Amino acid sequence: MPLPYHLYGCVSKYVQTVGRHPSVSPLFVTLSHCHTVTLGCAPPPPPVLFSGLFLIVTTSGVSAAGKVVEPRNASAVTEFQLLGFRSLLAWQSLLFAIFLLFYLLTVTGNVVIIAVVSKDPRLHSPMYTFLQHLSFLEICYTSTTVPPLLANLLSWGHTLPFSACMTQLYFFVFLGATECFLLAAMAYDRYLAICSPLRYSLLMSSHRCAVLVTVSWVTGVGTGFLPSLMISRLDFCGPNQINHFFCDLPPLMQLSCSSVFVTQMAIFILSIAVLCLCFFLTLVSYVCIVASILRIPSASGRMKTFSTCGSHLAVVTIYYGTMISMYVRPNAHLSPEVNKVISVFYTVVTPLLNPVIYSLRNKDFKEAVRKVMRRKCGVYGAGGKGSLSLR
Repeated sequence: MPLPYHLYGCVSKYVQTVGRHPSVSPLFVTLSHCHTVTLGCAPPPPPVLFSGLFLIVTTSGVSAAGKVVEPRNASAVTEFQLLGFRSLLAWQSLLFAIFLLFYLLTVTGNVVIIAVVSKDPRLHSPMYTFLQHLSFLEICYTSTTVPPLLANLLSWGHTLPFSACMTQLYFFVFLGATECFLLAAMAYDRYLAICSPLRYSLLMSSHRCAVLVTVSWVTGVGTGFLPSLMISRLDFCGPNQINHFFCDLPPLMQLSCSSVFVTQMAIFILSIAVLCLCFFLTLVSYVCIVASILRIPSASGRMKTFSTCGSHLAVVTIYYGTMISMYVRPNAHLSPEVNKVISVFYTVVTPLLNPVIYSLRNKDFKEAVRKVMRRKCGVYGAGGKGSLSLR
């Protein structure tokens, strides 16, 4: 934007040149100090009377918020470099082994849950239907973030094209929101099973279970669009280094060279609506469960139910607690290393704990696993000499 000719004669205490970039030479002008001058034979313009108005005038743009704005798409970023855990370069091999082990255990455990529930008719109930969907979701969720992390640990400075980064961001938000809705639905299912056991089959029918699962997935799909769309419309002029191990919302907003206030507030409100609401509903369900457990006359029955529900609540608290601390804080700025540690909990740890807590501590599920294993061993033994057949 060219400087108006009548401002060239401004006398200001605050006139200074900022930066040495040839295309950007901002002038800070306090208009209350301006005096008009006559250039050549042109008549002098009227005096400027806007006392205290502060402008930034540059050769590339004007910002009323005190921020130099580059021309749109002047140097658009086409790819991002994920820095990962660059502060732990000496531990890259160990971190790779740990995260790879966690990833393999997570995928294997959740695949086993899906297979066992599908094969055993006794597990065809709403609780295990929810568990199947949660297991499938955890496989997709951890596969969205962990493989890029492993690639970055193998070759430092892993890069992602802009479109791939936005795609990863969308699936991360979509799957994370869907998990929140599913956990709330599972907590409601457990509340009905424990607090209203005689009416459970009526209140949680197969149709109602299917509706809750469908709503969870569809709402998650819709939730992922707004943040990824708003982030993709921001200007990224450089640098392109994301100090994280995946394309997450906070580091991407920090890299933007345009105003992120509207985007930040929209994501903050959306995070409150999804995370806090789902966590509140889950917490209310477990409070009602605990109140019902306390009325059980048998001490052993109370301890067994407390043990199961306590484990569920611990995993839910870890997941929601880390997610809320990460996204429901609009103006807080934690160090990038702290953000990475927090992110590890809800992207790596909880997907591993969910199959352990929700299935391996369940008596019916463990019996179904033994039944499937006996059947498999019997088939393999019959295919040989018969000495391995289990009857």
